Amino acid sequence: MNNTPKSLHSTHPDFAAALKECRRAFLSVALFSGMVNMLMLAGPLYMLQIYDRVLASRSVPTLVALSAFLVVAYAFQGGLEVVRSRLMVRIASLLNLRLDALVHDAVIRLASQNRGSIESHRPVRDLDQLRAFLTSQGPIAIVDLPWVPLFLAICYLIHPWLGVLALVGAIVLLALTALTELRGRAPARAIMEHSGARTAATELTRRNSETVVAMGMARALARRWQRVNERYLAASTLVSDLAASYGSVSRVLRFLLQSAILGLGAYLVIHQELTAGAMIAASIMTGRALAPIETATANWRLLTAARQSLRQLSLTMRQLPARQSRTNLPRPARSFDVDHVTVTAPNGKGAIVADVHFSLVAGDALGIVGPSGAGKTSLVRTLTGVWGPVRGKVRLDGAALDQWDEDALGVHVGYVAQHVEFFDGTIADNIARMSLAPDPDAVLAAGRAAGAHGMILRLPGGYDTPIGEAALSAGQRQRIALARALYGDPFLVVLDEPNANLDNEGDVALRDCLRALKARGAIVIIISHRPTALDQCGKILVLANGTQQAFGPSDAVLRKGGVVRPLRPAVAGNLALRPIQEAIS
Repeated sequence: MNNTPKSLHSTHPDFAAALKECRRAFLSVALFSGMVNMLMLAGPLYMLQIYDRVLASRSVPTLVALSAFLVVAYAFQGGLEVVRSRLMVRIASLLNLRLDALVHDAVIRLASQNRGSIESHRPVRDLDQLRAFLTSQGPIAIVDLPWVPLFLAICYLIHPWLGVLALVGAIVLLALTALTELRGRAPARAIMEHSGARTAATELTRRNSETVVAMGMARALARRWQRVNERYLAASTLVSDLAASYGSVSRVLRFLLQSAILGLGAYLVIHQELTAGAMIAASIMTGRALAPIETATANWRLLTAARQSLRQLSLTMRQLPARQSRTNLPRPARSFDVDHVTVTAPNGKGAIVADVHFSLVAGDALGIVGPSGAGKTSLVRTLTGVWGPVRGKVRLDGAALDQWDEDALGVHVGYVAQHVEFFDGTIADNIARMSLAPDPDAVLAAGRAAGAHGMILRLPGGYDTPIGEAALSAGQRQRIALARALYGDPFLVVLDEPNANLDNEGDVALRDCLRALKARGAIVIIISHRPTALDQCGKILVLANGTQQAFGPSDAVLRKGGVVRPLRPAVAGNLALRPIQEAIS
Protein backbone atom coordinates (compact mmCIF):
# COMPACT_ATOMS: atom_id res chain seq x y z
CA MET A 1 0.00 0.00 0.00
CA ASN A 2 3.02 2.23 0.20
CA ASN A 3 5.03 3.49 -2.75
CA THR A 4 8.24 3.73 -0.74
CA PRO A 5 10.43 0.66 -1.26
CA LYS A 6 12.01 -1.09 1.63
CA SER A 7 15.69 -0.60 2.27
CA LEU A 8 17.84 -2.46 -0.19
CA HIS A 9 19.79 -3.82 2.77
CA SER A 10 16.75 -5.77 3.92
CA THR A 11 15.49 -9.02 2.43
CA HIS A 12 11.94 -10.03 1.72
CA PRO A 13 11.20 -12.54 4.53
CA ASP A 14 9.32 -15.05 2.35
CA PHE A 15 12.03 -14.92 -0.30
CA ALA A 16 14.77 -15.38 2.31
CA ALA A 17 12.87 -18.26 3.92
CA ALA A 18 12.49 -20.04 0.57
CA LEU A 19 16.21 -19.71 -0.20
CA LYS A 20 17.10 -20.91 3.29
CA GLU A 21 14.88 -23.97 2.92
CA CYS A 22 16.46 -24.80 -0.42
CA ARG A 23 19.96 -24.35 1.00
CA ARG A 24 19.15 -26.85 3.75
CA ALA A 25 17.91 -29.30 1.13
CA PHE A 26 21.04 -28.67 -0.90
CA LEU A 27 23.15 -29.89 2.04
CA SER A 28 21.67 -33.36 1.56
CA VAL A 29 22.84 -33.23 -2.07
CA ALA A 30 26.33 -32.35 -0.83
CA LEU A 31 26.18 -35.32 1.55
CA PHE A 32 25.24 -37.69 -1.27
CA SER A 33 27.98 -36.15 -3.41
CA GLY A 34 30.50 -36.92 -0.70
CA MET A 35 29.51 -40.58 -0.71
CA VAL A 36 29.52 -40.68 -4.52
CA ASN A 37 33.03 -39.24 -4.66
CA MET A 38 34.29 -41.68 -2.05
CA LEU A 39 32.86 -44.57 -4.07
CA MET A 40 34.61 -43.21 -7.16
CA LEU A 41 37.86 -44.29 -5.54
CA ALA A 42 36.78 -47.87 -6.19
CA GLY A 43 37.80 -47.72 -9.88
CA PRO A 44 41.38 -46.52 -9.33
CA LEU A 45 41.84 -48.92 -6.41
CA TYR A 46 40.58 -51.79 -8.57
CA MET A 47 43.06 -50.91 -11.32
CA LEU A 48 45.85 -50.62 -8.79
CA GLN A 49 45.13 -54.06 -7.35
CA ILE A 50 44.64 -55.70 -10.73
CA TYR A 51 47.98 -54.52 -12.14
CA ASP A 52 50.06 -54.82 -8.98
CA ARG A 53 48.53 -57.84 -7.22
CA VAL A 54 46.32 -59.99 -9.45
CA LEU A 55 48.60 -60.02 -12.50
CA ALA A 56 51.64 -60.58 -10.35
CA SER A 57 50.09 -63.40 -8.30
CA ARG A 58 47.83 -64.79 -11.05
CA SER A 59 45.20 -65.28 -8.34
CA VAL A 60 41.72 -65.85 -9.82
CA PRO A 61 39.94 -65.78 -6.42
CA THR A 62 41.46 -62.36 -5.73
CA LEU A 63 40.28 -61.17 -9.15
CA VAL A 64 36.75 -62.44 -8.49
CA ALA A 65 36.62 -60.83 -5.04
CA LEU A 66 37.92 -57.50 -6.31
CA SER A 67 35.49 -57.57 -9.25
CA ALA A 68 32.54 -58.30 -6.95
CA PHE A 69 33.59 -55.44 -4.71
CA LEU A 70 33.80 -53.13 -7.72
CA VAL A 71 30.31 -54.13 -8.95
CA VAL A 72 28.80 -53.44 -5.52
CA ALA A 73 30.61 -50.09 -5.27
CA TYR A 74 29.46 -49.01 -8.75
CA ALA A 75 25.90 -50.12 -7.99
CA PHE A 76 25.84 -48.00 -4.85
CA GLN A 77 27.44 -45.12 -6.75
CA GLY A 78 24.85 -45.31 -9.53
CA GLY A 79 22.00 -45.44 -7.02
CA LEU A 80 23.35 -42.46 -5.11
CA GLU A 81 23.78 -40.47 -8.32
CA VAL A 82 20.15 -41.16 -9.25
CA VAL A 83 19.02 -40.04 -5.80
CA ARG A 84 21.24 -36.96 -6.02
CA SER A 85 19.84 -35.97 -9.42
CA ARG A 86 16.28 -36.47 -8.24
CA LEU A 87 16.98 -34.40 -5.16
CA MET A 88 18.14 -31.53 -7.37
CA VAL A 89 14.93 -31.77 -9.41
CA ARG A 90 12.91 -31.74 -6.16
CA ILE A 91 14.87 -28.74 -4.88
CA ALA A 92 14.12 -26.88 -8.12
CA SER A 93 10.43 -27.75 -7.74
CA LEU A 94 10.52 -26.73 -4.07
CA LEU A 95 12.00 -23.35 -4.93
CA ASN A 96 9.36 -22.88 -7.60
CA LEU A 97 6.54 -23.82 -5.24
CA ARG A 98 7.81 -21.51 -2.50
CA LEU A 99 8.32 -18.55 -4.82
CA ASP A 100 5.64 -18.88 -7.50
CA ALA A 101 2.97 -16.99 -5.54
CA LEU A 102 5.56 -14.41 -4.49
CA VAL A 103 6.74 -13.95 -8.07
CA HIS A 104 3.17 -13.68 -9.35
CA ASP A 105 2.47 -11.04 -6.72
CA ALA A 106 5.66 -9.20 -7.77
CA VAL A 107 4.47 -9.15 -11.41
CA ILE A 108 1.16 -7.61 -10.33
CA ARG A 109 2.83 -5.02 -8.11
CA LEU A 110 5.41 -4.03 -10.70
CA ALA A 111 2.72 -3.64 -13.34
CA SER A 112 0.52 -1.61 -10.96
CA GLN A 113 3.49 0.69 -10.35
CA ASN A 114 3.64 1.53 -14.06
CA ARG A 115 6.82 -0.45 -14.60
CA GLY A 116 7.51 -1.42 -18.18
CA SER A 117 6.44 -4.76 -19.61
CA ILE A 118 10.04 -6.02 -19.60
CA GLU A 119 10.54 -5.26 -15.91
CA SER A 120 7.10 -6.55 -14.94
CA HIS A 121 7.69 -9.96 -16.53
CA ARG A 122 11.29 -10.29 -15.36
CA PRO A 123 10.55 -12.08 -12.04
CA VAL A 124 8.95 -14.99 -13.93
CA ARG A 125 11.92 -15.25 -16.29
CA ASP A 126 14.32 -15.05 -13.35
CA LEU A 127 12.56 -17.90 -11.55
CA ASP A 128 12.54 -20.00 -14.72
CA GLN A 129 16.27 -19.37 -15.13
CA LEU A 130 16.96 -20.51 -11.56
CA ARG A 131 14.97 -23.68 -12.11
CA ALA A 132 16.79 -24.37 -15.40
CA PHE A 133 20.14 -24.13 -13.63
CA LEU A 134 19.11 -26.30 -10.68
CA THR A 135 18.02 -29.10 -13.03
CA SER A 136 21.28 -28.95 -15.02
CA GLN A 137 24.65 -30.51 -14.19
CA GLY A 138 25.93 -27.19 -12.86
CA PRO A 139 24.93 -27.71 -9.19
CA ILE A 140 26.38 -31.24 -9.26
CA ALA A 141 29.69 -29.81 -10.47
CA ILE A 142 29.61 -27.25 -7.65
CA VAL A 143 29.18 -29.88 -4.91
CA ASP A 144 31.87 -32.03 -6.56
CA LEU A 145 34.44 -29.23 -6.72
CA PRO A 146 35.40 -29.44 -3.01
CA TRP A 147 36.54 -33.04 -3.64
CA VAL A 148 39.04 -32.01 -6.31
CA PRO A 149 41.83 -31.36 -3.74
CA LEU A 150 41.31 -34.88 -2.33
CA PHE A 151 41.92 -36.53 -5.70
CA LEU A 152 44.89 -34.25 -6.37
CA ALA A 153 46.30 -35.12 -2.95
CA ILE A 154 45.97 -38.84 -3.74
CA CYS A 155 47.82 -38.26 -7.01
CA TYR A 156 50.53 -36.51 -5.04
CA LEU A 157 50.74 -39.44 -2.61
CA ILE A 158 51.11 -41.85 -5.52
CA HIS A 159 54.04 -39.74 -6.72
CA PRO A 160 54.84 -36.04 -6.12
CA TRP A 161 55.51 -35.36 -9.80
CA LEU A 162 52.14 -36.75 -10.78
CA GLY A 163 50.49 -34.58 -8.12
CA VAL A 164 52.28 -31.47 -9.37
CA LEU A 165 51.32 -32.15 -13.00
CA ALA A 166 47.67 -32.74 -12.02
CA LEU A 167 47.66 -29.56 -9.92
CA VAL A 168 49.04 -27.49 -12.81
CA GLY A 169 46.36 -28.90 -15.09
CA ALA A 170 43.62 -28.10 -12.56
CA ILE A 171 44.88 -24.51 -12.23
CA VAL A 172 44.90 -24.08 -16.02
CA LEU A 173 41.32 -25.38 -16.29
CA LEU A 174 40.17 -23.15 -13.44
CA ALA A 175 41.78 -20.18 -15.17
CA LEU A 176 39.89 -21.08 -18.36
CA THR A 177 36.66 -21.23 -16.38
CA ALA A 178 37.33 -17.82 -14.84
CA LEU A 179 38.19 -16.38 -18.26
CA THR A 180 35.00 -17.85 -19.68
CA GLU A 181 33.05 -16.16 -16.89
CA LEU A 182 34.68 -12.77 -17.49
CA ARG A 183 34.29 -12.90 -21.27
CA GLY A 184 30.70 -14.07 -21.13
CA ARG A 185 29.28 -11.91 -18.34
CA ALA A 186 28.30 -8.97 -20.57
CA PRO A 187 26.82 -11.10 -23.39
CA ALA A 188 24.82 -13.08 -20.83
CA ARG A 189 23.30 -9.88 -19.46
CA ALA A 190 22.56 -8.76 -23.01
CA ILE A 191 20.73 -12.01 -23.71
CA MET A 192 18.42 -11.44 -20.73
CA GLU A 193 17.73 -7.84 -21.71
CA HIS A 194 17.09 -8.58 -25.40
CA SER A 195 15.02 -11.65 -24.55
CA GLY A 196 12.78 -9.48 -22.37
CA ALA A 197 12.55 -6.85 -25.11
CA ARG A 198 11.51 -9.52 -27.64
CA THR A 199 8.81 -10.83 -25.32
CA ALA A 200 7.50 -7.33 -24.58
CA ALA A 201 7.43 -6.37 -28.27
CA THR A 202 5.57 -9.55 -29.19
CA GLU A 203 3.03 -9.09 -26.39
CA LEU A 204 2.36 -5.46 -27.30
CA THR A 205 1.85 -6.40 -30.95
CA ARG A 206 -0.55 -9.17 -29.94
CA ARG A 207 -2.58 -6.91 -27.67
CA ASN A 208 -2.85 -4.25 -30.37
CA SER A 209 -3.37 -6.63 -33.28
CA GLU A 210 -6.55 -4.91 -34.50
CA THR A 211 -4.81 -1.53 -34.71
CA VAL A 212 -1.80 -3.15 -36.38
CA VAL A 213 -3.89 -4.82 -39.08
CA ALA A 214 -6.29 -1.93 -39.62
CA MET A 215 -3.54 0.68 -40.01
CA GLY A 216 -1.07 -1.43 -41.98
CA MET A 217 1.58 -1.44 -39.26
CA ALA A 218 2.51 -5.12 -39.51
CA ARG A 219 5.60 -4.75 -41.71
CA ALA A 220 6.98 -1.79 -39.78
CA LEU A 221 6.53 -3.61 -36.47
CA ALA A 222 8.02 -6.77 -37.97
CA ARG A 223 11.15 -4.84 -38.95
CA ARG A 224 11.41 -3.35 -35.48
CA TRP A 225 11.00 -6.79 -33.94
CA GLN A 226 13.64 -8.17 -36.29
CA ARG A 227 16.10 -5.55 -35.04
CA VAL A 228 15.49 -6.58 -31.44
CA ASN A 229 15.68 -10.24 -32.43
CA GLU A 230 18.96 -9.67 -34.29
CA ARG A 231 20.51 -8.16 -31.17
CA TYR A 232 19.28 -11.13 -29.15
CA LEU A 233 20.66 -13.61 -31.69
CA ALA A 234 24.00 -11.78 -31.82
CA ALA A 235 24.38 -11.96 -28.03
CA SER A 236 23.19 -15.57 -27.99
CA THR A 237 25.61 -16.53 -30.76
CA LEU A 238 28.51 -14.89 -28.93
CA VAL A 239 27.68 -16.73 -25.73
CA SER A 240 27.31 -20.05 -27.56
CA ASP A 241 30.61 -19.49 -29.37
CA LEU A 242 32.35 -18.75 -26.07
CA ALA A 243 30.84 -21.82 -24.44
CA ALA A 244 31.77 -24.06 -27.37
CA SER A 245 35.30 -22.65 -27.66
CA TYR A 246 36.25 -22.76 -24.01
CA GLY A 247 34.41 -26.04 -23.52
CA SER A 248 36.37 -27.65 -26.35
CA VAL A 249 39.68 -26.26 -25.10
CA SER A 250 38.87 -27.48 -21.59
CA ARG A 251 37.97 -30.96 -22.83
CA VAL A 252 41.08 -31.24 -24.99
CA LEU A 253 43.29 -30.08 -22.14
CA ARG A 254 41.75 -32.68 -19.81
CA PHE A 255 42.40 -35.45 -22.34
CA LEU A 256 45.92 -34.15 -22.91
CA LEU A 257 46.57 -33.98 -19.18
CA GLN A 258 45.37 -37.53 -18.62
CA SER A 259 47.66 -38.68 -21.41
CA ALA A 260 50.49 -36.63 -19.91
CA ILE A 261 49.90 -38.34 -16.58
CA LEU A 262 50.15 -41.70 -18.33
CA GLY A 263 53.33 -40.59 -20.13
CA LEU A 264 54.94 -39.30 -16.95
CA GLY A 265 53.78 -42.41 -15.12
CA ALA A 266 55.34 -44.62 -17.79
CA TYR A 267 58.61 -42.70 -17.43
CA LEU A 268 58.50 -43.24 -13.65
CA VAL A 269 57.68 -46.93 -14.14
CA ILE A 270 60.66 -47.32 -16.47
CA HIS A 271 62.87 -45.83 -13.76
CA GLN A 272 61.19 -48.10 -11.22
CA GLU A 273 59.80 -45.18 -9.21
CA LEU A 274 56.20 -46.24 -9.81
CA THR A 275 54.22 -49.39 -10.47
CA ALA A 276 52.05 -49.89 -13.56
CA GLY A 277 48.93 -50.12 -11.40
CA ALA A 278 49.74 -46.83 -9.68
CA MET A 279 50.25 -45.22 -13.12
CA ILE A 280 46.77 -46.30 -14.29
CA ALA A 281 45.19 -45.30 -10.95
CA ALA A 282 46.80 -41.85 -11.10
CA SER A 283 45.46 -41.30 -14.63
CA ILE A 284 41.92 -42.22 -13.55
CA MET A 285 42.25 -40.09 -10.41
CA THR A 286 43.37 -37.08 -12.45
CA GLY A 287 40.43 -37.44 -14.80
CA ARG A 288 38.10 -37.59 -11.82
CA ALA A 289 39.71 -34.52 -10.26
CA LEU A 290 39.34 -32.47 -13.44
CA ALA A 291 35.83 -33.62 -14.39
CA PRO A 292 33.95 -31.17 -12.09
CA ILE A 293 36.02 -28.28 -13.44
CA GLU A 294 35.21 -29.25 -17.02
CA THR A 295 31.51 -29.64 -16.14
CA ALA A 296 31.47 -26.23 -14.49
CA THR A 297 33.03 -24.72 -17.60
CA ALA A 298 30.46 -26.43 -19.83
CA ASN A 299 27.61 -25.12 -17.67
CA TRP A 300 29.02 -21.64 -17.02
CA ARG A 301 26.33 -20.01 -19.18
CA LEU A 302 23.53 -21.39 -17.02
CA LEU A 303 25.51 -20.59 -13.89
CA THR A 304 26.06 -16.97 -14.93
CA ALA A 305 22.44 -16.53 -15.96
CA ALA A 306 21.22 -18.10 -12.70
CA ARG A 307 23.45 -15.86 -10.62
CA GLN A 308 22.21 -12.76 -12.44
CA SER A 309 18.61 -13.94 -12.09
CA LEU A 310 19.05 -14.58 -8.37
CA ARG A 311 20.59 -11.14 -7.90
CA GLN A 312 17.82 -9.44 -9.89
CA LEU A 313 15.07 -11.42 -8.18
CA SER A 314 16.52 -10.59 -4.78
CA LEU A 315 16.67 -6.90 -5.71
CA THR A 316 13.06 -6.98 -6.93
CA MET A 317 11.89 -8.60 -3.71
CA ARG A 318 13.78 -6.05 -1.63
CA GLN A 319 12.04 -3.22 -3.46
CA LEU A 320 8.59 -4.69 -2.83
CA PRO A 321 7.33 -4.54 0.76
CA ALA A 322 6.25 -7.86 2.21
CA ARG A 323 2.58 -8.35 2.84
CA GLN A 324 1.85 -7.94 6.52
CA SER A 325 -0.89 -9.72 8.39
CA ARG A 326 -3.65 -7.32 9.40
CA THR A 327 -6.46 -7.49 11.90
CA ASN A 328 -9.71 -8.27 10.13
CA LEU A 329 -11.79 -5.10 10.11
CA PRO A 330 -15.59 -5.05 9.91
CA ARG A 331 -17.30 -4.52 6.59
CA PRO A 332 -17.29 -0.78 5.80
CA ALA A 333 -20.70 0.86 5.75
CA ARG A 334 -20.37 4.52 6.76
CA SER A 335 -17.77 6.82 5.23
CA PHE A 336 -14.87 7.41 2.87
CA ASP A 337 -12.42 10.22 3.70
CA VAL A 338 -9.50 11.60 1.71
CA ASP A 339 -7.29 13.56 4.09
CA HIS A 340 -4.97 16.00 2.26
CA VAL A 341 -3.55 13.34 -0.06
CA THR A 342 -0.51 13.88 -2.27
CA VAL A 343 0.25 11.33 -4.98
CA THR A 344 3.38 10.57 -6.94
CA ALA A 345 3.98 7.77 -9.39
CA PRO A 346 5.88 4.82 -7.87
CA ASN A 347 9.59 5.68 -7.88
CA GLY A 348 8.65 9.11 -9.24
CA LYS A 349 9.73 12.45 -7.83
CA GLY A 350 7.23 15.15 -8.69
CA ALA A 351 3.69 15.16 -7.28
CA ILE A 352 0.96 14.26 -9.76
CA VAL A 353 -1.84 15.20 -7.38
CA ALA A 354 -1.33 17.43 -4.33
CA ASP A 355 -3.43 18.16 -1.22
CA VAL A 356 -6.74 16.60 -2.29
CA HIS A 357 -9.27 16.40 0.52
CA PHE A 358 -12.94 15.47 0.68
CA SER A 359 -15.35 13.26 2.60
CA LEU A 360 -18.20 11.05 1.44
CA VAL A 361 -20.83 9.09 3.35
CA ALA A 362 -22.91 6.07 2.47
CA GLY A 363 -25.17 6.78 -0.49
CA ASP A 364 -22.98 9.57 -1.92
CA ALA A 365 -21.94 9.69 -5.57
CA LEU A 366 -18.93 11.85 -6.49
CA GLY A 367 -18.04 12.93 -10.00
CA ILE A 368 -14.40 13.84 -10.65
CA VAL A 369 -13.91 16.18 -13.59
CA GLY A 370 -11.01 18.05 -15.10
CA PRO A 371 -8.95 18.34 -18.27
CA SER A 372 -6.69 15.58 -19.54
CA GLY A 373 -3.53 15.30 -17.46
CA ALA A 374 -5.20 16.79 -14.39
CA GLY A 375 -4.35 13.68 -12.32
CA LYS A 376 -7.79 12.07 -12.20
CA THR A 377 -6.67 8.51 -12.95
CA SER A 378 -3.67 8.79 -10.62
CA LEU A 379 -5.98 9.94 -7.85
CA VAL A 380 -8.32 7.02 -8.51
CA ARG A 381 -5.40 4.59 -8.22
CA THR A 382 -4.72 6.00 -4.78
CA LEU A 383 -8.38 5.93 -3.75
CA THR A 384 -8.55 2.21 -4.56
CA GLY A 385 -5.25 1.38 -2.82
CA VAL A 386 -3.30 0.55 -5.99
CA TRP A 387 -0.86 3.36 -5.20
CA GLY A 388 -0.10 4.57 -1.71
CA PRO A 389 -0.12 8.32 -0.99
CA VAL A 390 3.21 9.94 -0.16
CA ARG A 391 1.36 12.28 2.18
CA GLY A 392 -2.07 12.18 3.75
CA LYS A 393 -4.41 9.26 4.29
CA VAL A 394 -7.31 7.60 2.52
CA ARG A 395 -9.73 6.20 5.10
CA LEU A 396 -12.58 3.76 4.85
CA ASP A 397 -14.86 3.95 7.89
CA GLY A 398 -12.05 5.76 9.69
CA ALA A 399 -9.39 3.09 8.97
CA ALA A 400 -6.53 4.06 6.63
CA LEU A 401 -6.30 1.79 3.61
CA ASP A 402 -2.88 0.55 4.70
CA GLN A 403 -4.53 -0.85 7.84
CA TRP A 404 -6.54 -3.26 5.73
CA ASP A 405 -5.37 -6.59 4.41
CA GLU A 406 -5.07 -6.06 0.67
CA ASP A 407 -7.25 -9.01 -0.32
CA ALA A 408 -9.83 -8.19 2.35
CA LEU A 409 -9.97 -4.58 1.17
CA GLY A 410 -10.48 -5.68 -2.43
CA VAL A 411 -13.70 -7.46 -1.47
CA HIS A 412 -15.19 -4.10 -0.49
CA VAL A 413 -13.99 -2.24 -3.59
CA GLY A 414 -15.43 -2.35 -7.10
CA TYR A 415 -13.33 -0.84 -9.85
CA VAL A 416 -13.73 -0.34 -13.59
CA ALA A 417 -10.51 0.90 -15.19
CA GLN A 418 -10.26 2.97 -18.36
CA HIS A 419 -8.89 0.03 -20.31
CA VAL A 420 -10.87 -3.12 -19.59
CA GLU A 421 -8.98 -6.42 -19.58
CA PHE A 422 -10.27 -9.91 -18.82
CA PHE A 423 -8.63 -13.17 -17.79
CA ASP A 424 -8.65 -16.57 -19.43
CA GLY A 425 -11.92 -18.15 -18.31
CA THR A 426 -15.64 -17.80 -18.72
CA ILE A 427 -17.67 -14.63 -18.34
CA ALA A 428 -18.92 -15.97 -15.00
CA ASP A 429 -15.33 -16.57 -13.86
CA ASN A 430 -14.40 -13.00 -14.69
CA ILE A 431 -17.46 -11.51 -13.02
CA ALA A 432 -16.62 -13.59 -9.92
CA ARG A 433 -13.12 -12.05 -9.97
CA MET A 434 -11.60 -15.44 -10.89
CA SER A 435 -12.60 -16.92 -7.53
CA LEU A 436 -11.92 -20.66 -7.22
CA ALA A 437 -15.23 -21.02 -5.37
CA PRO A 438 -17.56 -18.42 -6.94
CA ASP A 439 -21.08 -17.77 -5.71
CA PRO A 440 -23.40 -18.37 -8.72
CA ASP A 441 -26.19 -16.32 -7.18
CA ALA A 442 -23.79 -13.41 -6.61
CA VAL A 443 -22.62 -13.67 -10.24
CA LEU A 444 -26.18 -13.43 -11.52
CA ALA A 445 -26.95 -10.60 -9.09
CA ALA A 446 -23.91 -8.66 -10.32
CA GLY A 447 -24.94 -9.19 -13.94
CA ARG A 448 -28.44 -7.90 -13.21
CA ALA A 449 -27.14 -4.95 -11.15
CA ALA A 450 -24.92 -3.90 -14.06
CA GLY A 451 -27.80 -4.21 -16.52
CA ALA A 452 -25.78 -6.84 -18.41
CA HIS A 453 -27.82 -9.95 -17.61
CA GLY A 454 -29.88 -9.97 -20.79
CA MET A 455 -26.89 -9.10 -22.94
CA ILE A 456 -24.88 -11.98 -21.44
CA LEU A 457 -27.74 -14.44 -21.94
CA ARG A 458 -27.78 -13.59 -25.65
CA LEU A 459 -24.22 -14.86 -26.01
CA PRO A 460 -23.83 -18.46 -27.29
CA GLY A 461 -22.92 -19.89 -23.89
CA GLY A 462 -24.44 -17.24 -21.67
CA TYR A 463 -22.46 -16.81 -18.48
CA ASP A 464 -20.40 -19.89 -19.37
CA THR A 465 -19.11 -18.38 -22.61
CA PRO A 466 -15.28 -18.41 -22.66
CA ILE A 467 -13.94 -14.87 -22.89
CA GLY A 468 -11.72 -15.81 -25.82
CA GLU A 469 -14.70 -17.03 -27.84
CA ALA A 470 -17.17 -14.28 -26.94
CA ALA A 471 -16.09 -11.69 -29.57
CA LEU A 472 -17.28 -8.92 -27.27
CA SER A 473 -17.66 -5.34 -28.41
CA ALA A 474 -16.09 -2.53 -26.40
CA GLY A 475 -19.46 -1.65 -24.90
CA GLN A 476 -20.16 -5.27 -23.92
CA ARG A 477 -16.75 -5.56 -22.31
CA GLN A 478 -17.42 -2.41 -20.31
CA ARG A 479 -20.76 -3.72 -19.06
CA ILE A 480 -19.21 -7.04 -18.01
CA ALA A 481 -16.42 -5.13 -16.26
CA LEU A 482 -19.10 -3.20 -14.39
CA ALA A 483 -20.70 -6.49 -13.34
CA ARG A 484 -17.30 -7.64 -12.08
CA ALA A 485 -16.97 -4.42 -10.09
CA LEU A 486 -20.38 -5.02 -8.48
CA TYR A 487 -19.74 -8.67 -7.54
CA GLY A 488 -20.23 -9.15 -3.82
CA ASP A 489 -21.97 -5.77 -3.30
CA PRO A 490 -18.82 -3.70 -2.55
CA PHE A 491 -19.17 -0.58 -0.43
CA LEU A 492 -16.84 1.59 -2.55
CA VAL A 493 -17.37 1.56 -6.32
CA VAL A 494 -14.91 3.52 -8.47
CA LEU A 495 -15.61 3.92 -12.17
CA ASP A 496 -13.08 5.48 -14.56
CA GLU A 497 -14.94 6.54 -17.71
CA PRO A 498 -17.51 3.73 -17.28
CA ASN A 499 -19.66 4.83 -20.22
CA ALA A 500 -16.95 5.70 -22.73
CA ASN A 501 -18.06 2.91 -25.08
CA LEU A 502 -21.71 2.49 -24.10
CA ASP A 503 -24.67 2.93 -26.42
CA ASN A 504 -28.01 4.37 -25.32
CA GLU A 505 -29.11 1.05 -23.82
CA GLY A 506 -25.85 0.84 -21.89
CA ASP A 507 -26.19 4.43 -20.69
CA VAL A 508 -29.67 3.73 -19.36
CA ALA A 509 -28.43 0.57 -17.63
CA LEU A 510 -25.53 2.49 -16.08
CA ARG A 511 -27.83 5.23 -14.82
CA ASP A 512 -30.15 2.65 -13.26
CA CYS A 513 -27.14 0.90 -11.71
CA LEU A 514 -25.88 4.14 -10.13
CA ARG A 515 -29.31 4.81 -8.65
CA ALA A 516 -29.42 1.32 -7.16
CA LEU A 517 -25.92 1.69 -5.72
CA LYS A 518 -26.82 4.92 -3.96
CA ALA A 519 -30.08 3.43 -2.73
CA ARG A 520 -28.33 0.48 -1.05
CA GLY A 521 -25.85 2.81 0.66
CA ALA A 522 -22.74 2.33 -1.46
CA ILE A 523 -20.29 5.14 -2.18
CA VAL A 524 -19.70 5.76 -5.90
CA ILE A 525 -16.84 7.72 -7.46
CA ILE A 526 -16.99 8.40 -11.18
CA ILE A 527 -14.62 9.93 -13.68
CA SER A 528 -16.64 10.87 -16.73
CA HIS A 529 -17.30 13.66 -19.17
CA ARG A 530 -20.74 12.37 -20.20
CA PRO A 531 -23.79 13.78 -18.42
CA THR A 532 -25.57 10.43 -18.20
CA ALA A 533 -23.10 9.43 -15.49
CA LEU A 534 -22.45 12.81 -13.86
CA ASP A 535 -26.17 13.52 -13.59
CA GLN A 536 -26.30 10.90 -10.86
CA CYS A 537 -23.53 12.55 -8.84
CA GLY A 538 -24.61 14.62 -5.89
CA LYS A 539 -21.09 15.97 -5.45
CA ILE A 540 -18.43 17.19 -7.86
CA LEU A 541 -14.64 17.38 -7.46
CA VAL A 542 -12.77 19.55 -9.98
CA LEU A 543 -9.09 18.81 -10.62
CA ALA A 544 -6.65 20.78 -12.75
CA ASN A 545 -2.85 20.67 -12.89
CA GLY A 546 -2.89 18.11 -10.08
CA THR A 547 -4.66 20.37 -7.59
CA GLN A 548 -8.17 20.49 -6.22
CA GLN A 549 -10.05 23.45 -7.64
CA ALA A 550 -13.49 22.84 -6.22
CA PHE A 551 -15.49 20.30 -4.23
CA GLY A 552 -19.06 20.30 -3.02
CA PRO A 553 -22.66 19.67 -4.03
CA SER A 554 -22.86 19.39 -7.80
CA ASP A 555 -25.39 22.21 -8.21
CA ALA A 556 -23.25 24.59 -6.17
CA VAL A 557 -20.01 23.68 -7.94
CA LEU A 558 -21.58 23.85 -11.39
CA ARG A 559 -23.34 27.14 -10.61
CA LYS A 560 -20.21 28.66 -9.07
CA GLY A 561 -18.07 27.62 -12.02
CA GLY A 562 -20.66 28.56 -14.58
CA VAL A 563 -20.63 25.07 -16.02
CA VAL A 564 -23.26 24.75 -18.71
CA ARG A 565 -24.61 21.62 -20.29
CA PRO A 566 -24.68 21.56 -24.10
CA LEU A 567 -28.04 21.92 -25.73
CA ARG A 568 -27.25 20.35 -29.07
CA PRO A 569 -27.62 16.55 -29.26
CA ALA A 570 -24.53 16.38 -31.46
CA VAL A 571 -22.37 17.32 -28.50
CA ALA A 572 -24.50 15.77 -25.78
CA GLY A 573 -21.66 13.45 -24.85
CA ASN A 574 -19.60 16.21 -23.26
CA LEU A 575 -19.78 18.70 -20.44
CA ALA A 576 -18.48 22.15 -21.26
CA LEU A 577 -16.49 23.37 -18.29
CA ARG A 578 -15.64 26.63 -20.03
CA PRO A 579 -15.43 29.13 -17.15
CA ILE A 580 -13.92 26.60 -14.76
CA GLN A 581 -11.34 25.57 -17.31
CA GLU A 582 -10.48 29.20 -17.91
CA ALA A 583 -10.11 29.73 -14.19
CA ILE A 584 -7.89 26.70 -13.64
CA SER A 585 -5.83 26.83 -16.83
